[in-house]
Amino acid sequence: MGYPTELTDPMRLELVRMGVTELRTPDDVDRELQDQTGTTLVFVNSVCGCAAGMARPGLALSLTNDVRPDKVVTVFAGVDKEATAQVRSYFSEYPPSSPQVALFKDGQMVHLVQRHQIEGTSAPEVASKLVTAYEEHCANKAV
Repeated sequence: MGYPTELTDPMRLELVRMGVTELRTPDDVDRELQDQTGTTLVFVNSVCGCAAGMARPGLALSLTNDVRPDKVVTVFAGVDKEATAQVRSYFSEYPPSSPQVALFKDGQMVHLVQRHQIEGTSAPEVASKLVTAYEEHCANKAV
């Protein structure tokens, strides 16, 4: 049985308000990541404290940067289980963690931030990790 929606809906809405697209099914995931061009950030959401205190706020801060991914999408671990499993199949060589943030460029994962890299940090530190990846891999950087 999954988490109650009264618990998870505010966590979903926090990302939706940032302009993040929810992927609720494996088909949604494949539509976004198969044959993908440009850059896509995948945020694996979670009910844990480090998602609430560091990962989601860090994502929000990172998206205020001038250089950012073309698309930002999310799945919710423990809620949209099949969609989360499908997302993780795109980087199956890494152990699953929640939260987890992957940056794809032209269909290839180029950066991954795992839970152990989020725990014990701060939202600005998470944002800094993401912005560094954006500036290295995203096409909208200044030439």
